[in-house]
Amino acid sequence: MNEPDSDRGTRRRSKARNLTPYSSPDERRRHGKALRDKVPREDQAGWESFKGRRDPVELLIESNKGRLPQLIPIRFGRMVQSPFAFFRGAAAIMAADLAHTPRSGLVVQACGDAHLLNFGGFATPERNLVFDINDLDETLPAPWEWDLKRLAASIVIAGRHLELSESDSSRAATATVCSYREHMSDYAFMGALDVWYETIDVDRLLKQFSEEAVRKRVEQRIKKLRARSVADHDFPKLAERHGKVARIRDNPPLIFHPSAKETPAYRDRYTDAVGGYRASLPEHTRVLFDRFGFCDLAIKVVGVGSVGTMCLVGLFMAADDDPLFLQIKEANASVLEPYAGKSLHPNHGQRVVAGQRLMQSASDIFLGWTRGKNGRDFYVRQLRDMKISAIVEGWDINMLRAYGRVCGWALARAHARSGDAAKISGYMGGRATFDDAIAEFAVDYADQNRRDYRVFVRAVRHGRIKAIIER
Repeated sequence: MNEPDSDRGTRRRSKARNLTPYSSPDERRRHGKALRDKVPREDQAGWESFKGRRDPVELLIESNKGRLPQLIPIRFGRMVQSPFAFFRGAAAIMAADLAHTPRSGLVVQACGDAHLLNFGGFATPERNLVFDINDLDETLPAPWEWDLKRLAASIVIAGRHLELSESDSSRAATATVCSYREHMSDYAFMGALDVWYETIDVDRLLKQFSEEAVRKRVEQRIKKLRARSVADHDFPKLAERHGKVARIRDNPPLIFHPSAKETPAYRDRYTDAVGGYRASLPEHTRVLFDRFGFCDLAIKVVGVGSVGTMCLVGLFMAADDDPLFLQIKEANASVLEPYAGKSLHPNHGQRVVAGQRLMQSASDIFLGWTRGKNGRDFYVRQLRDMKISAIVEGWDINMLRAYGRVCGWALARAHARSGDAAKISGYMGGRATFDDAIAEFAVDYADQNRRDYRVFVRAVRHGRIKAIIER
């Protein structure tokens, strides 16, 4: 069987790397420190719009290419709610801007959309709850600074959304960057296997919340999550029975079945695509997957930036009381691709899966990819598996700062798996110079986000784009 070009390229690079003598952490730190001569850390500070910067509305309209037309107004309706909601859907805008910022030259497997709501808790295959990046639709090899700057900006924008003071929002962003820098320094001197095995489990997570009220709030959410099961909680909410037949419950416009006219085509595409998905799974997982029979398929609207892309939920049953819900989510080219280079993977679903496995400490056992008959790429994972996401409403500065520090830790751990932690740490240094620079960028970029949001709102008001506000 012929080996794909991307696999051959990866194998060639791996062989070359394995033949290169290793360097000590101190040597690599010195190399990272030397990069400051070319790109001083202070140059990472601040943000100013540049000549020729593209209209943000144009970039958003371009990002709608291939999306389901009837869902695009829902996407824009979610983004028009606030500057914070707008930022969540504006990864393409920030990617274009980040390409004009200084970079040290060090590359990692980047998330591509590292705002604070793309971090959260989920279950490992061993049923342990861990905290990690949980949305990697835009993942691609890229400069490590891009992820950190987007995360820090999201902290400032969240602080403004919560009506915290400007100084508190800025300090929360500084704490986030400081956490990233300090943990990257730790990873610089850890063994390669130790970095790979590193996880942020529940006990380590709770220790980050020093205030008892905050810790109890998190503990209560975790306790509630652990008490849930797919059969007892998710199935009654998401599905219903028609006699002996289980069927996903319609909840338009968020969950709905294709029309009667479209249903045969959808089922035909599914039958063809499921074979590709099954082949992407490890052999032992295929044995488990084969225990489940297909019951139903429906369209599901998810997130903010993802609204309009083809996202489906599939219901499978191994027995009357043994359900499995799979999310089948379309994967398009990463927003980073125009600026960081094309993916080496021939399927964007495979790109997401490979990036997810590389950045996360543990990934869903049903994680896989496929391609539909219509040429769309997809990745697949369980719809809900003890997943817990942040709900920022009602947070105070202590909660935002503590959460930002955990996100900075998780991002450092993810970058250390693919990048050179010692070089990155050497570039950042041991003092607050780098922290202050990125925090300054975050504040300035939050201002830019607010200006872009106002342009977006005017475009909605003047009928340039259509937005539907959900009730």
